[in-house]
Amino acid sequence: MKNVFSAARHATRTALGLATLPAALALCMPLETNAQDAEDHDQVRFVGDWTGTLDLGAMQLRLRFVLSAEEGALSGVLYSVDQGNAEIPIATLETSGDTVSMSMPIIGAAYTGTMAADGATISGTFSQGGLNRSLLLAPSEEEEIEPSRPQEPTEPYPYIAEDVSFLNPEGGHALAGTFTRPFEDAPFPAVVLISGSGPQDRDESLAGHRPFLVLADHLARNGIAALRYDDRGVGASGGDFSQATTEDFATDAVAAVAYLKSRDDIDPGAIGLAGHSEGGLVAPMSAVRSSDVAFLVLMAAPGVDGARILIAQGELIARAGGATEEAIAANRERQEEVFSLLREEPDPAVASSAVEAVVRRALAEASDEELQLAGVTDSASAEAVVAGQVKQVNNRWFRFFLTHDPAAVLEQVTVPVLAMTGEKDLQVPHEENLSAIAAALERGGNRSYEVHALPGLNHLFQHAETGAPSEYSSIEETWSVDAMQLLSDWIRRTASAATPQLP
Repeated sequence: MKNVFSAARHATRTALGLATLPAALALCMPLETNAQDAEDHDQVRFVGDWTGTLDLGAMQLRLRFVLSAEEGALSGVLYSVDQGNAEIPIATLETSGDTVSMSMPIIGAAYTGTMAADGATISGTFSQGGLNRSLLLAPSEEEEIEPSRPQEPTEPYPYIAEDVSFLNPEGGHALAGTFTRPFEDAPFPAVVLISGSGPQDRDESLAGHRPFLVLADHLARNGIAALRYDDRGVGASGGDFSQATTEDFATDAVAAVAYLKSRDDIDPGAIGLAGHSEGGLVAPMSAVRSSDVAFLVLMAAPGVDGARILIAQGELIARAGGATEEAIAANRERQEEVFSLLREEPDPAVASSAVEAVVRRALAEASDEELQLAGVTDSASAEAVVAGQVKQVNNRWFRFFLTHDPAAVLEQVTVPVLAMTGEKDLQVPHEENLSAIAAALERGGNRSYEVHALPGLNHLFQHAETGAPSEYSSIEETWSVDAMQLLSDWIRRTASAATPQLP
């Protein structure tokens, strides 16, 4: 599943298991419905505050639908409670008797449900990207219980925090973000924070956490300026996320570096990039493009191509979720077949037909229980699953990610590098990826690097039990303090070495 409800950057960017980081999306907006009158009995029955939990296998997400009647029409907003309460506009909403249908095209999702005779629940199906999951809604409690996030800072901050914007001349769009720095002793070393896959807001909000907010706060308190920004097409940033590849995102990061260099309060010789997950692919690309990048921090970054990442990730997360070895092997076989088709067939139209055949065969071989878990209840839902699966893998972003070799770029990186990954990271396993990063830097002649496998930490650098994405939202810790201190200490040492000292 993609975008705000992607299950495994921390829900799945694709049904085949790509790790993605959820996003804060556009603000809610009113809508017009096809109903004749907001006072119509069918509509009025659905007005209210409804919540339910979406079971994505790798994690559980609480969804909240707020439906209201105003000025002769229904309006609605969907909130992803566990992903920063992200607001998603409901673009169409129709009722017919006991049935309600809604669409949220900004995340490619829809929900259709039937109200129980007593009006106490709505039972239906949530669909996104060809994946369908049962979703039971019930009236919300009067007060939503907010998860405890003790590390999130509150104003007034003991540092400067300002909203900024800057232009990406190559993409022709402006990006919006937040710049933080200490009050005194400018100029400062600075770092650009680059989020992982999927459309992300400047805080990299997911599972009720705001990792980049917490990290920027830590950096500012430790003498380091930071710039974090909404991905293109997200929040207040312009541009089109849906058509971009990892290479395109690198031009955004380079534009962020240029912006920092233009500021008088920033040391122009001590500007670095810190990328998380897919951001760890973007950062080296940007460093190769821009001579203004002085250092790199790679946080849970891939060191091998996307196909290897996805296969390893799929096995680890499925095993942590209790899948049988037989099911894990079958999924790997399908992944390898699809990946091979995409690598060998450059024509998207031809590839679509080939991938579609694989998905149809998998559905034909699936048990009744597997079909039910996939949301396949009839021929129409089966066709939706097929179309969604094909669409999610046969696109520009996925094709690039699948075959991109990070090592080829890392071999060209000459600036100091800190690579850090949690030993319980199931999305970018540390053994294979950290060793590949180190080997690539060595081949390129870069000896100024450190590699750290951090015990007990997951993909988000939280202390975790299993490392499974299903744990992310239930953990109060947003960032391991030790991991953040490792990062900030290294940046200060590296920036000091990069900046000539006055006699």
